[in-house]
Amino acid sequence: MKLLGFIIVCLTGTFLLYGTSDLPDWGDPNSPASLHLSNHYIEKAVAETEVPNLVTAVLADYRGFDTMFETAVVFTAGLACFLLLRDFKPKEDRYYRHVPTGVVLHFKDKARQLRVGTEFEAVDKDWVPSDMVIKTVCRILIPFIQIYALYVVAHGDFSPGGGFQGGVIFGSSFILLAISYNLKTLMKRVSEKFLGIFSAVGVLIYVGIGAIAMVMGGNFLDYSTLAPLLPVNPGHIRALGMLGVEIGVGIAVMAVMAIIYINIVSQGRHDEGL
Repeated sequence: MKLLGFIIVCLTGTFLLYGTSDLPDWGDPNSPASLHLSNHYIEKAVAETEVPNLVTAVLADYRGFDTMFETAVVFTAGLACFLLLRDFKPKEDRYYRHVPTGVVLHFKDKARQLRVGTEFEAVDKDWVPSDMVIKTVCRILIPFIQIYALYVVAHGDFSPGGGFQGGVIFGSSFILLAISYNLKTLMKRVSEKFLGIFSAVGVLIYVGIGAIAMVMGGNFLDYSTLAPLLPVNPGHIRALGMLGVEIGVGIAVMAVMAIIYINIVSQGRHDEGL
């Protein structure tokens, strides 16, 4: 099976590389994109989408389907990481730290593990004490990182930013908490169920906005049809629709980033690691 998989990967890679020979050269002014799409986006994006940020207009409006499936791919990546790495079996070898003294004990006997008192906590075999300076600095920085992530998501339709960027920044704040403290501290605050639900909710928000547009009589992801539902200036309705989409993307990216990190560093056990 390994040989068959290797052959399939090599053949697929060969076909993909061969297909790149038909692509236009990098920066070719005579490529179809430069002759047709780019000029249309630059000249008419603001008038057609009512969004001053050209990048967001392209990603969330002109290429709304493409971005929706990109979000679905991110969700699928987190789901695949969970299915491949998550391990619910308890470890035979466990290391425990006596909290009052800091002494680390190694128990191979499962009966002795069951008799461990509340003064002990399971740790990694390479456990080292957390640095107070690092913990304090990160505890101060993490709320500001999360506020900035929300700012990036909220301003995606008017300035550089958006759901992917804001979601990555918010997810990095979770990772920073796990690195500065430990993985258990992160899991106490952000549970596995929470991450799983939010990764799906982000995709559903995106798809839901498109479905609501269809219910209102328009095309899928036609944000202008949402005007009767929102008591705002009709000229700003498309920007608000894109903001809703960006929020969904940000939620999905944030949750999937945390899912991938937690499963990789703990080998799917969610009990040790960074």
